[in-house]
Amino acid sequence: MPTMEIDGKKVSFEGKKMIMQVAQDNGIEIPAYCYHPGLSIVASCRICLGEIESPDPKDPTKLVRVPKLMPTCQTPAVDGMKVYTKSPKSRANQKAVMEFLLINHPLDCPVCDQAGECYLQDYSFKYGRGESRFEEDKAKNPKKDVGNHILLYADRCIMCTRCVRFTREVSGTSELAVFGRGHKEEIDIFPGKPVNNPLASNVIDLCPVGALLDKDFLFTQRVWFLKSSPSISPVSSQGENIYIHHNQGRIYRIKPRFNQGINKWWISDETRYGFEFVHAADRLRVPERLQFGSSTEISWDAAILHADEDLRGAVKAGGGLACILSPFDSTEEMFLQIKCVRSIDPQAWIAMTPVRIDGQDIVLKNPQTGAVTYTVKAEKAPNRKGAEKMMAHFGGNICTLGELHEKVKNKKVTAALLSSDPFPAAHVADYRQVLTGIQTLIRLGTRGGAVYERSTLSLPVCTWAEKSGVFENFEGRIQAFVQAIPPLDETRSAGSIFWELLGNNGPYDVRTVRGLMVAAGLNDYGNVAIPEGELKVEEMQFAAL
Repeated sequence: MPTMEIDGKKVSFEGKKMIMQVAQDNGIEIPAYCYHPGLSIVASCRICLGEIESPDPKDPTKLVRVPKLMPTCQTPAVDGMKVYTKSPKSRANQKAVMEFLLINHPLDCPVCDQAGECYLQDYSFKYGRGESRFEEDKAKNPKKDVGNHILLYADRCIMCTRCVRFTREVSGTSELAVFGRGHKEEIDIFPGKPVNNPLASNVIDLCPVGALLDKDFLFTQRVWFLKSSPSISPVSSQGENIYIHHNQGRIYRIKPRFNQGINKWWISDETRYGFEFVHAADRLRVPERLQFGSSTEISWDAAILHADEDLRGAVKAGGGLACILSPFDSTEEMFLQIKCVRSIDPQAWIAMTPVRIDGQDIVLKNPQTGAVTYTVKAEKAPNRKGAEKMMAHFGGNICTLGELHEKVKNKKVTAALLSSDPFPAAHVADYRQVLTGIQTLIRLGTRGGAVYERSTLSLPVCTWAEKSGVFENFEGRIQAFVQAIPPLDETRSAGSIFWELLGNNGPYDVRTVRGLMVAAGLNDYGNVAIPEGELKVEEMQFAAL
C-alpha cells in the first residue's frame, strides 16, 4: 500500500486520490473552501496550497521539491511524497488568502446565522491575521431571494462556487451562475429561474460561509445551542440518512448525514422540511375514550385496561379482530402490534394502510456525463418493506384494506387495532368505508381527523423523532434511528403500548424487542448498526467531509 507524509505524519492510501482526500481520510485538517468530495475540483480558493516534495521520476529514491506552492485538493497523491501545509511559505499563503477574502466581507458575525459553524470564523482564527490592513470602503451587494427556502447574502459570498457546481453537476438544473468580474463578481440566478429543484436546499449546507441561508431557520436559534441526533427520513421510502438538530424538545432543522450507498452527502427538500408535523398544533396529547357520544380524557392506566378489555370482549362476543399496520411505524412496533392482536385472536386479520405515491420517481442526472446523481422516490412511506416483512413472517389471515371491508360487512371483523397516522388524504373515504361497521376501534395516532373521530378509544403516540427503532427502505436496507426529543406531553411510543398490552411489566426497549424478533427467526434484526450519538456542533461543518 502506498504511503506519504503530511506535515510529518506518515499515512497510507489506496487508489488514485488527491492529497486533500488522503488528509481527510486520515483525520488531518487542511483548510479548504471550494473543495467538496461530491463536486468537481476547481482549486479556486487557494487556501489549501502546500509545499510538496515528490519522488524524482529518474531516481525514485530522491525527493524533488516542487518550486511553487501546489493546491492539495488538485494534486494527486504519490507514494513517497511529502507535503507541508504548516511551513512558513504555506502559512504566509494562508494568511494572505484569508486577508483577501475578508477585504469586502461585512463584520456581521453577531447577526449571521452561520456564526458558530462558519469556515471564515474558524480559519480566520487558525490561519488568518489578527487584524485587517484594508482601510478603503467595502463593496456592498444586496440581499436576494433566490428560492422558496433560500436567501442569498451576496456581501458574505467568497466565490467558492460550490453552490454553482452543485446545481450543474448534481441537481442538473443550473439555476445558479457566476456573474461579473473582479470585485463585482457575484453569485446569482438567471431571471425567472429560482433555485427550487428537489435538492435545492443542499446549497445551504454546501455554503462554507453565511451567504446562502435557510429562510425557515433564519434567526430562530444559535447553532451552539443545538444538539444533533442521527436519524432516518420519515417521509421517504429511500431511507435518507439525516441529523435532527434540536434544542429543548423542539426540532429546528434537518441536515444530511453521509451514506455513500443511499443519499451520499445530500437530502431532498421534502425530507429537510418534512418534520413540521412533529410540532403541529393539532397533535393529540392524552388518551381519549368515546363515552355517550363524546370523547373523554382518561389516564393511561385506564386506557390500557380498556384496550385489553375491548379487544378480548369482541372475541368473546363471537367477533373477530383486525390489525391494521402503518408503514410509518418502526418495524419493532409492527412486530409487537401483530403479536399483541394474534395473542388475543390467533385468526386476526392483518392489513396495511395505503402507501402514499406522488407521481413518478424524480431522477436527477449530471447533464455533462449523463450519470444519475440522485433519485427522489415517489413512494413516501419509510417502512413499507418492514410492514410487508412482518405480515409475511406472521402469515395466516393477511388481506388488503378493500378485502378487510368485506370482512367487516360480513361481521367477521368487529374490532380493530389501527395505526393510522399519517395516511394519504386520498384514502380518507376508503377508511370511513372500512371502519363504518367496526364496533370497537382502537386507534393509535399523532393527530386528529376522520379516523380519530370514529375511534372508540384514541391513544396518542410519538412521532419518529420522539422514539427509537428501525425503518427498512425500498431496497430492503434496515437502518436504525434514535430518539432525538422527549415525547410530547402524555404521548407514548406505539411499541410501549403494545408491550404493555402483551402483559410485560419491564420498561419498553427496542433492543429487547429486536432480541425477541431474532428469537422468532427474524435474523436480519440481530446486527442492526446503531448510528453513533450526538455530533458536536463544532464538527457539524465538517460532517459531510
